[in-house]
Amino acid sequence: MPSLSTSSHLGSLEGRSPVTVKDLQAKKNRGEPIVATTCYDYSMARIIDQTAVDFVLVGDSLGSVMLGYSSTIPVTMDHMLVFSAAVSSGLTRALCVSDMPFLSYQASLSVAFENARHLMQKGGAQALKIEGSSEIALSTVRAFVDAGICVMGHLGYTPQSKHRFGKQYLQATTAEDGDVLVRQAQALEEAGVFSVVLEMVPTEIAAKVAKALSVPVIGIGAGARVDGQILVLQDLLGMNPSFKPRFLKTFGSVYDNIEEALHRYVGEVKEGVFPGKEQSFFTKDFPS
Repeated sequence: MPSLSTSSHLGSLEGRSPVTVKDLQAKKNRGEPIVATTCYDYSMARIIDQTAVDFVLVGDSLGSVMLGYSSTIPVTMDHMLVFSAAVSSGLTRALCVSDMPFLSYQASLSVAFENARHLMQKGGAQALKIEGSSEIALSTVRAFVDAGICVMGHLGYTPQSKHRFGKQYLQATTAEDGDVLVRQAQALEEAGVFSVVLEMVPTEIAAKVAKALSVPVIGIGAGARVDGQILVLQDLLGMNPSFKPRFLKTFGSVYDNIEEALHRYVGEVKEGVFPGKEQSFFTKDFPS
């Protein structure tokens, strides 16, 4: 595939139709990379929507990124509803996918459908993501798809299973495990998912999964031989300088910019420079 300049990816998006699940499938069919990022708020969503990002994931990673939790497990449906509604309000072009949080669908299909209804009707989600390939997950995917809900799968390292994985983040490190992962991904495809996120998997294994599936495979820590990439927005922007996993590349230094701006703000207030005349109101400006 020929290399394109950065500017070619940032051209005017005016008049472009909203991204759909079919558009993502068409990109896989053409061999065109899919680009995605997480998002958790309205202001960032508006910025993302001005770029060529294909879909936005309102991930339960918001537990760590936005709420300071040590994992995604404390994230509730109430959290997801608030953040999903904020993000979907800022999007007009990118597809909005929202996570089904921990234990939001496992109790029963009626509970699963009620939570899905809230995420889509109140949270503005256009598609939902479910982790894992257990029989509960597969049956939920089947039921959702039968009801007309677009579902994305998630395999490899699945954060909601953190206590089971322990500190072993990289998954499917042997050929045998890779074969199991391929079968799990195929089971999700057969259940009806429109895409699968593959997290923390060796490049060769991830490539086998992408080749075995007809639906797009989106990687995070899964190498370049899949159908697309997703990163946490705050990570790719460099908002946490201490977070430096091997799979991450930062494309900005927002942390430094924010810190510098705050230092300048503090300094100008202390020195009496801000607010100046330009930022102040005077009665003479409003004659009675």
